[in-house]
Amino acid sequence: MVERKTPPEAHPPVPSLARWPVLAIAGTVVVVLLMTSGRVGYFDDELYFLAAGRHLAWGYADQGPLVPLLARAMDSLIPGSLVAERLPVTILTAAGVLLTALIARELGGQRRAQVLAAAVFAMGMLAGGHVLTTAAIDSVIWTAATWLLVRWIRTRHDGLLLGLGGLTAAALQNKWLIAGFWLVLGLSAVVVGPWDLLRRPALWLAAAIALIAALPTLFWQSQHGWPQLAMTKVIAHDDLFGGRLTFLPLVLISSGIVLGMVLACYGLWRLLCSPQLRPYCLLGWTVLGLVALFFITNGRSYYVAGLYALCWAAGAVELQRRQLVGWWRWILSWPVYALSAIIALTSLPVLPVSWPSMAKSVSLASLGWPEEVDTVADAYQALPPDRRHTTVVIANWYWDAAAIDRFGPARGLPRAYSAHRGYWYFGSPPDDTDTVLFVGSNPSYLHQFFTEVSESTIITSGPAMNLFEHRVPVWLCSGRHEPWSQLWPRLRHL
Repeated sequence: MVERKTPPEAHPPVPSLARWPVLAIAGTVVVVLLMTSGRVGYFDDELYFLAAGRHLAWGYADQGPLVPLLARAMDSLIPGSLVAERLPVTILTAAGVLLTALIARELGGQRRAQVLAAAVFAMGMLAGGHVLTTAAIDSVIWTAATWLLVRWIRTRHDGLLLGLGGLTAAALQNKWLIAGFWLVLGLSAVVVGPWDLLRRPALWLAAAIALIAALPTLFWQSQHGWPQLAMTKVIAHDDLFGGRLTFLPLVLISSGIVLGMVLACYGLWRLLCSPQLRPYCLLGWTVLGLVALFFITNGRSYYVAGLYALCWAAGAVELQRRQLVGWWRWILSWPVYALSAIIALTSLPVLPVSWPSMAKSVSLASLGWPEEVDTVADAYQALPPDRRHTTVVIANWYWDAAAIDRFGPARGLPRAYSAHRGYWYFGSPPDDTDTVLFVGSNPSYLHQFFTEVSESTIITSGPAMNLFEHRVPVWLCSGRHEPWSQLWPRLRHL
């Protein structure tokens, strides 16, 4: 089969960018996120990223170095500021608005389609832009990669593939999920074309750029037993998000309740079936393939969030080509826009925490950390002065350790340790410590490692209480059975 190639001089024209409406939407996103950034405390993962930023490395058990580096940089610029901590993801979310409009433009979308796609991105990604997470970073990097791919398909400009190499290199410093994206994209290109994509030297040069950039992280992983691969097995067996049973419903809900969900489904269908979008059906099959891949491997629903912008843009472009009748006219009416925007706003902490809202679980997981650390500090200060010097604080879960590291120094606490996930790699307690304040766990487990275990206090505030009404015990342990060099590997858990 001979493939017809589009000569450079025959590039199909694209409409002009609806600059001011799109910039207005992006600006609104920035304002809304800045106004709500400081309304609740640090999310548990944000505390962990701050701790990881103080132990910079080329790799971690659960992500790459990109987000810890951002967290450390922002905390160094404006120490203790939640708004500063979340500023990178605020800016990236606004950039995603512009990128989505550019994708719609590349697909042939006029002003109305660009504004619709940009607005749906703003509503659908507003909640993700509130918290500094690896998922929020990934979704915007993938959106940028999608834009370059769509533009390459239209223009066959190989310099765009080198840009894709740079984006892939950045994504690999965050999570390895983009490797799955390229795997499925390559298989889709083999099946449906464009076949010349895989023959482009620029593509393989881009792959080499990404691989070289990832070498330090890969070396760190190999030196530490590939913990990030082990984490994929942990996530596969984690029922926090409901597993496969809720995977597809959550994928749909995450694309934006009401307008976003409808537009995403319609856009995916048109990517696969529309004659006008036939050159881009490769990307439609990539979306389906990635959903199938993450469903089979029991991944998280938000892993595919970076492809929503493509579907929203394709849906918006296809709608501009048809006469709106029946329920489509109702779906794109102002009441539906308003309802979608209100739902998006309630995904931010704009309502009291006691009220039911989409932001409630995140807010509850972000409130009470200082109060929890207060309880640990009281238990530590209650020890005799000479005993405090040989007492170490260990948390069973990494987020408790991160909270103690964040708020503990001002309360007279030493640094915290944890054998959970990435925190284990931050090091073991010093050998001259023979007493442990152990946050969490149970006495039968702790008696495997210590001769004496007694309850020191109980934490009755914090996210564990907010979410699960679970009180967290603090144990006073002494009589260590082994040196820390032998005990620390036994305590490790993912």
